[in-house]
Amino acid sequence: MKFGVVVFPGSNCDADAYCAVRDVLKQPVDYVWHQSTDLSGFDCVILPGGFSYGDYLRHGAVARFSPVMNAVSDFAEKGGRVIGICNGFQILCEAHLLPGALISNTGLRFICKYVNLKVVNNGTDFTSACAPSQVLRVPIAHQGGNYYADADTIKRIEDSGQVILRYCDASGDVTDAANPNGSVNNIAGIVSDKGNVAGMMPHPERCVETILGSTDGRLIFESIVRALS
Repeated sequence: MKFGVVVFPGSNCDADAYCAVRDVLKQPVDYVWHQSTDLSGFDCVILPGGFSYGDYLRHGAVARFSPVMNAVSDFAEKGGRVIGICNGFQILCEAHLLPGALISNTGLRFICKYVNLKVVNNGTDFTSACAPSQVLRVPIAHQGGNYYADADTIKRIEDSGQVILRYCDASGDVTDAANPNGSVNNIAGIVSDKGNVAGMMPHPERCVETILGSTDGRLIFESIVRALS
């Protein structure tokens, strides 16, 4: 199997994702420049965090038109695994590969801290290494991480099990106090209706080694490796 990490102008977590795959998971990985239109040879594509194109217009709105995104759409349509992290999640929503949108945090401030996430669906290619209702400790770093969708869309993704992660407290209770950005239903991560595209605002690539304060992020990547094995 082989991973590809897309690099947009303004990406700042591409190296983190690359090193998590290469050095921790010991899997083959290459960078993919945003102007590339060839994703042949890859089994999973990672859209990393950062500030693609300076977050002009809206978060991810310009990156959505990069040449590579046509290739990502084709790749996903053919069943390839795609995961967008933070800005990558925003880009996937802008490209309509995932439902909903990420808007400004309710407090209108950039937030950078560790949060707790409850695994609400561990039956996906991105969470299968997690236990049911497991609480993960993963950092966030965003100003526009407030997940929003209209009521019909929220009902659809909730009913179909597309919500995979929710913000919670250390005990796993999903509360307003544990919601750092105002996301509807404390949603922190979702998958597409076909299950092969995922987006999450927290940064699993930043918590794959003990020295980083948590190794819980490894479970997200290990789930992908398991799905592709």
